[in-house]
Amino acid sequence: MSGPAGPEATRAQESPDGPDGPTAPPRAEHPDPPAPAPPAPTLPAPTHKVLKSLLGAWALAACSAEETAAVEEHLTDCATCADEAVRLRDAVALLHPEDNLDLDPRLRSRVLSACLGRRPARVPVPDWVAPYDAETARLDALLHDIGEAEWRAPVRLKWFDGERPVARDTTAAAVIGHLLAVDGLVAAVLGLPDPLGPLVAEGATPTERTEAFWTTAAGDPAGQAPGAVRGGWREQSHALTRTASFAGAEAADRPVPYGPVSLPLADSFVDRAFECWVHAVDIADAIDYPYASPSAGHLHRMVDLGARLLPAAIAGRRRAGLAPPPHALVPAGAPGRTLHLEVEGSGGGHWYIPLDSPGATTSAAETVAHVALDAVEFCRLAAGHIPPEEAAAGQTGDRQAIRDALYATASLSRL
Repeated sequence: MSGPAGPEATRAQESPDGPDGPTAPPRAEHPDPPAPAPPAPTLPAPTHKVLKSLLGAWALAACSAEETAAVEEHLTDCATCADEAVRLRDAVALLHPEDNLDLDPRLRSRVLSACLGRRPARVPVPDWVAPYDAETARLDALLHDIGEAEWRAPVRLKWFDGERPVARDTTAAAVIGHLLAVDGLVAAVLGLPDPLGPLVAEGATPTERTEAFWTTAAGDPAGQAPGAVRGGWREQSHALTRTASFAGAEAADRPVPYGPVSLPLADSFVDRAFECWVHAVDIADAIDYPYASPSAGHLHRMVDLGARLLPAAIAGRRRAGLAPPPHALVPAGAPGRTLHLEVEGSGGGHWYIPLDSPGATTSAAETVAHVALDAVEFCRLAAGHIPPEEAAAGQTGDRQAIRDALYATASLSRL
């Protein structure tokens, strides 16, 4: 059965959503865009007073990156703060002493001792060769680190000619050539090739040998690659140490001629170690490189050699008219006036020097003077690096005897 078909029914059929007409779709909502964030507050630039207060921390490298940038920008505009910054940086540098880049000189001996304790050497290095072995190794390590410009850097060699200080400017390469030439005296005694060969006459002095080597192409720093002479010197020093070690104690007394005088081979190795150290310091000073003193045991051997050479040096100065005659001639073996030489510090000791004759015996009862100075200072005096009158020595007793001893010590030096 069908329902009513009136107008209301028709409208209801035409508007199925309801009698009030179609339902409007829900209106989409659009939220307002977020408000922009307020700009970050701009910090005021640090004032002069604040930046000045940061200079101390800046000199110590204790500022943050932002503070460092601000301080350094300020220093470009403020002369007062720039001057203060320089002073503070210099003061900070004094708080950090210059470090020696070389290894502790005792490290090598400790490592070798440990190794030899586990496995003793079949052919040990004699005690009298050990200082030369150590000093050549230290100098070679220094030479390994220097560049071409440093090989050509001016090096001042200093010595005492008996009356006055003498100096000569040369280069690091020429200094190594000098060591090579004089070491050749020891090489010849051990049966090794002499680097100069026929260039010098037999009996030439160390100075004559050096001058002869410097005239050759190998000895001319301008005519060779920087550092080329190092290879020959290094090979020769290794050969000297090796050959002396195989020769052993029986070779220790072989005479090594130094021109008109000679030294036993054992003393010659100590002498060469001493000169190697002295000239290594010359090179290190020229290139502003720190260089330590030898170990105490090796330094003592060097001081002992110098003290034992003093009686002959005093007598030699008298023969040359550079010192007054002795108070009295003393027969060999008889006691005579004595000088007490006290060398302090690492490597030091006590020596009693006869004043009137190299062959006289010494006696505490005959001591007329006492000289005390540091071991390194004594070696610098013996190398001619300080004048006798400037040696920092404690002195008591006969002033003339003290003067003779100090001048004789300086006269031990040579080119």
